[in-house]
Amino acid sequence: MDRQFQVKVALPKGRLLAQTADLLQRADWGLTDYRESARLYRLTSQRFPGLLAKMFHEKDIPIQVAVGNYDLGICRLEWVEELLAKYPASALVKVKNLGYGEGILYAVVSRSWGVSTVEELQVRTGTIRIAGEYPNLAESFALNLRLKKFSIFPLWGAAEVYPPESADLAVVAGKAAEFQRYGLVPVSNVLNSSAYLIANERSWVSKDLNKVLASIGDGLVSGLPPSSPGVETVPESVRRYSTGEVAEGMVRLALPDGHQQQHTVNLLSKARIQVDDYPSPTGNRRPVANVPGVAIKVIRPQDMPLQVACGNFDLAITGRDWLREHLYRFPSSPVTELLDLKFGGVRVVAAISNDLSVNDVYGLRQFNGKHPMPLRIASEYVNIADKYARDNHLGMYRVIPTWGASEAFLPEDADLLIENTETGGTLARHNLKIIDTLFESTACLVGNTDSMNSPVIGQKIKSIVNILRQAVEG
Repeated sequence: MDRQFQVKVALPKGRLLAQTADLLQRADWGLTDYRESARLYRLTSQRFPGLLAKMFHEKDIPIQVAVGNYDLGICRLEWVEELLAKYPASALVKVKNLGYGEGILYAVVSRSWGVSTVEELQVRTGTIRIAGEYPNLAESFALNLRLKKFSIFPLWGAAEVYPPESADLAVVAGKAAEFQRYGLVPVSNVLNSSAYLIANERSWVSKDLNKVLASIGDGLVSGLPPSSPGVETVPESVRRYSTGEVAEGMVRLALPDGHQQQHTVNLLSKARIQVDDYPSPTGNRRPVANVPGVAIKVIRPQDMPLQVACGNFDLAITGRDWLREHLYRFPSSPVTELLDLKFGGVRVVAAISNDLSVNDVYGLRQFNGKHPMPLRIASEYVNIADKYARDNHLGMYRVIPTWGASEAFLPEDADLLIENTETGGTLARHNLKIIDTLFESTACLVGNTDSMNSPVIGQKIKSIVNILRQAVEG
């Protein structure tokens, strides 16, 4: 490959990484740094001097390929179809099914709902609440079924735990064993998925990609994944979780999944609140506590402010960063911070490439004023990033939503990063420097203001808040 002929490839982090790395190793791409333990996301090929690769969260890859930042990408088909469901004219070519990472997207409902077929869904007269990480596919599914009334709740994950209390239907990727553990029943196959090689439409026409594509091999499966043979039988030994019956007058509490779980356990233990099976080695998201009248779910902290605001939870432990992200979009939202829990401290910062001779926001404003193109701001915090750009008069800009590994975007695919950091070490490792601190964030207890004023559960909520306050201050 000519050194002047550059091909840019977006490769997945996460659960597709090992199999994709194996495929590219067999194809002899020479990407020796593409591995689970990689600390840097930029990769160069020892075989193709003009090939540059970068690692992304899967959901970001179709977007990056569609806008032309990358010529090729590898991700699961579900993320491609999620983009195309909303933007059908996107400049994407589905080149090849790579034959691994197979899975199925299902529409599932709670067994207790009394619905088991799509025909029963179609005759429902009330609003059907649909939750999931795939809001565009969920909307397409509802429209294709001609559901009379429906509403979509976009999530960052853990959709399987939302029915029946917080949603009527969820669109999730998984297996029958996982569904039955949560008392869920698949009512429809939404999409058969697997890992796909995709290309930017313009690159596909204008660039000679044959040498790179030929190296992957012609023996791979082409076309769509095969149809599912149906839901597999689940052994009787499979553990079932509580279906989460919430009686009238119970306080609904959301606890975080992920890296804040142990900090949360420590706080609850100090408050003499014992939560069984949290964190759960088997994936249980409905643990039980020794506090009467409290129902618990484990969900993503990013989803908590909206879920509390919608009335699906009365209390939640999340980060102040995610609360602020929510309130910047919905300033009159009925969710408020009740208590600073004083753990999980991070700074939300603005960072740029070390290669730019900019050291503060004033310099960034000057830099943007000298360039005709809008400033590109990458962030998981879309609303915080938008407000920061407006408040600091950064001129023309556009915010690029990301789903993780945001530091990989700079400097090629974004100019400014709004990100959280504990020490700044990860940013420095990716040749980035902090030019501003927006605010400091810690874990906090948030609550629904209507629930706080409820004559039924208001006193219970205040009691829980007081118990946690004593644990924080003790």
